[in-house]
Amino acid sequence: MLSGKNIVIIGGTTGLGLSAALAFIKQGARVVVTGRNPESCNQAQDHLGELGLAISSDATVEGTAEEAIDNCLKKWDHLHGLYHVAGGSGRKAGDGPLHEMTLEGWQITFELNLTSAMLSNRAAIRTFLEQGTGGAILNMGSVLGFSPAPRYFATHAYAATKSAIIGFTKSIAAYYAKNNIRVNVIAPALVETPMALRAAQDDTIQAFIRTKQPLDGGRIGHTKDLDGASSFLLSEQAGFVTGQVLTVDGGWSISEGQIQKS
Repeated sequence: MLSGKNIVIIGGTTGLGLSAALAFIKQGARVVVTGRNPESCNQAQDHLGELGLAISSDATVEGTAEEAIDNCLKKWDHLHGLYHVAGGSGRKAGDGPLHEMTLEGWQITFELNLTSAMLSNRAAIRTFLEQGTGGAILNMGSVLGFSPAPRYFATHAYAATKSAIIGFTKSIAAYYAKNNIRVNVIAPALVETPMALRAAQDDTIQAFIRTKQPLDGGRIGHTKDLDGASSFLLSEQAGFVTGQVLTVDGGWSISEGQIQKS
């Protein structure tokens, strides 16, 4: 599906990003991935082999995406796609219910999730325009951007950033469609990643998830559950798809979810 494609994954050394990188390589792509942790970059490089390059860098810093794209161009001459996965929870910094939220929590959460996406998307758009051949961008959203679960997932700044990702994506998709640049969003529910460790280790939340995400017997998502959708949206098979949100949530957005009585 991705034969001959060169794809940069911002936030691709662990979790969803690394799973996607390995899936893309199996589909015939070559990838450059970035991550903040040098150790995870080294480990990712071991998995990626000769068809991948892992770079240690911070997605919230201007120039990070440009560096990754430059490496892609130097190595393989052309950029075909960007997958922005980088982001995270601001819970430890003070994100939470609005009446308890700190300004620091709000700002850090927006920097992690929205500013980083703006920087990577801008870098990719500039490259696609310079190449003059179009391209594809896929941004990481979340069901929490449009389908809240207030009992267990009340991080209002995080929800705001993921909702903003949708508006941002649709706006740039509309503007750059004339340049044959496609921009879409993939929106997962709870997936077993390092960021989801709190929920994954909470038996009460897991009991809720079994009813909130009822597909496949009711379970938390696995990173590989997103690989098919991300591969499709970055491939030529999605060549007439832009400005869309593909929800990969195990049924979250159409299920009520049962909250245990305390």
